[in-house]
Amino acid sequence: MPVRKAMFVAIVALAIAACDEARDDTPYLEFVGGGFIFNYNVAEAYYGFVARARREIPPGTVLEAEFENPDGGSPFLVRQTARAGQIDYTFRSPSLQGVKAEVDYRVELRLVNPASREVMARYARAFQSSADQDILPKQPLVIGPSYEANPNSEILAPQQGEASQ
Repeated sequence: MPVRKAMFVAIVALAIAACDEARDDTPYLEFVGGGFIFNYNVAEAYYGFVARARREIPPGTVLEAEFENPDGGSPFLVRQTARAGQIDYTFRSPSLQGVKAEVDYRVELRLVNPASREVMARYARAFQSSADQDILPKQPLVIGPSYEANPNSEILAPQQGEASQ
């Protein structure tokens, strides 16, 4: 009996060690959502994504998202700092120009050690829009924090001869 028990304990210990090793190979993050948003009211387009932690990210780690610029300029860089217990990280590009339908726009997400600036992990994904940005109005339809009608909007401005209410 003692030999069987010792073998059982050894097998369990090896299984636990194997699980710990496998966990170290698990990616830190995975993309769980994202895409393009066209906000017709404010005539703005942007894209973004959500990354979910699959294993613990050391607090203080810098997460850098580099968004390809559809207009052809320099990519956009957005940074966040990992916090203990945080699971989801949401990233959003600045307002964009030049978005075209069915074109891949690349995003790269990097985890950077803040002390050494060493890249701990790197993930990439492409997003596509289903529409060209030119579907948006030329000017915002609304302005201000209370979404008041934009008097300069061609769509909402009264036509010549119409009474303004």
